[in-house]
Amino acid sequence: MTCPLEVIGVVRSGRTSTESTPIQSSLNRDEVGTVELFAPYGEGVSGLDGFDYIWLLTWLHRPDAPADPVPLTQVPFLLRPQQRTMGIFATRGPRRVNPIGLSLVRVLAVTAAQIRFAGVDLLDGTPVIDIKPFVTRFDRPGGDPRCGWFDSVAMPSAVTPAELGQGDSGSGSGGP
Repeated sequence: MTCPLEVIGVVRSGRTSTESTPIQSSLNRDEVGTVELFAPYGEGVSGLDGFDYIWLLTWLHRPDAPADPVPLTQVPFLLRPQQRTMGIFATRGPRRVNPIGLSLVRVLAVTAAQIRFAGVDLLDGTPVIDIKPFVTRFDRPGGDPRCGWFDSVAMPSAVTPAELGQGDSGSGSGGP
């Protein structure tokens, strides 16, 4: 079965290396980037300026990623110091069966040509495959949900993979 995806734009950021890119947008709230929208999609952002946050769905295209099959267990960036392995679906890492990135970013400005945002966790040139508005009533669960192994690790602001240990553990920009 195939699943065709259309690229609607690209991310522009100052980040060019996976190892020096913050691992999550929420840990790097102040860095500014843009989504350059391709011409046919400009009218699709009408009304988006009324939202404070949006979800960016991206294709984590890492040109340096190995072409071999993605391992289903990996050491996530945040677990590098302990060298703990997790199943890929229990991580937010970008080296995945389908490398779809999910970034919650703060909207700064919207035009038909671009979206300026804060919360960079993506490499410059990352393809954008969709944009969805953040809606508190839909996106924030009630109570205090458990977050698995993430509940037991420190998540310093703007932390990068390089700061968490050496080597690529099978993860990449965009996820712990």
